[in-house]
Amino acid sequence: MKEQTKKNLKTAATVTGLALGATYLVMRHIAKKQYPDSVYANQPEEQNPVQGRKVVFVENANDPVNADGKQGHLEAVGNSTHIPTFYEKYVKRGFDVVLSFGGLVVLAPVYAVTALAIKADDPGPVFFKQKRVGTDKSYFELLKFRSMSVNTPKDVPTHMLQNGGITKVGAFIRKASIDELPQLWNIFRGNMSVIGPRPALWNQDYLTAERDKYGANDVKPGLTGLAQISGRDELEIPEKAKLDGVYAKTLKNSSIAGFLMDIKLFMGSITSVLKSKGVVEGGTGAIAKEIEKAKTINSDIQPDEDIKAEV
Repeated sequence: MKEQTKKNLKTAATVTGLALGATYLVMRHIAKKQYPDSVYANQPEEQNPVQGRKVVFVENANDPVNADGKQGHLEAVGNSTHIPTFYEKYVKRGFDVVLSFGGLVVLAPVYAVTALAIKADDPGPVFFKQKRVGTDKSYFELLKFRSMSVNTPKDVPTHMLQNGGITKVGAFIRKASIDELPQLWNIFRGNMSVIGPRPALWNQDYLTAERDKYGANDVKPGLTGLAQISGRDELEIPEKAKLDGVYAKTLKNSSIAGFLMDIKLFMGSITSVLKSKGVVEGGTGAIAKEIEKAKTINSDIQPDEDIKAEV
């Protein structure tokens, strides 16, 4: 009996391994095929004119209000010089592929239930696609479960919408961070990392410029990061940018320190999601405790010299 049980378990493990291997190969093929379109490779008009450049935000009352609620535009002041470390390019990417593939497989039932709930609540597309800022300010197409009505403006942050535009199912999946799960495909495809600064909207010029002060746009954006476990929607843009700068500087300066920080942020993000920590729809108000912590952490983080000189 024991021998038969062992034999059955071995057979089941072999079949499961073969099935997962075949699934992985098919998904990698699809991901590689989709990647050029996801970064607008064949649509030069959709690409960022300041990709690979260092930028500053110039306020101008004649410019339209952007997604940060400010009037102004970006101006290039130099070139990005960051070269990805071995850890960033290979080790971190390897973890991203393994974790995102595992997440896509394990969470498949959650994807199915969420898709059905979205359709039942507000007929329309299950997924929401949006242009976001990636590494070196390149643009890519980010995926989310749709949490808003089909009539909601596409490139406007939630806190700037008069009625919020969020559906009943959308409110729940946003609070539980389920709406972010499709970004596991962005990670698997290579647009994002598990850990990194949250990708800004393509028209969040002020946030992009603030991050550039600290070199945060040089690294791959992530599903979660230091700002997310330090306050999330409750932090103001300058504080978010500084925290993103702390992460970017750590990643650039030391592979070991970057690895340890990735582990810390990964575990901290799980805790934050379970507690729904820092999720305040429509709010960007400061929270004293986290702001003070951010200031302490960032006391030795200064703007990049080439940006500071231009300002």
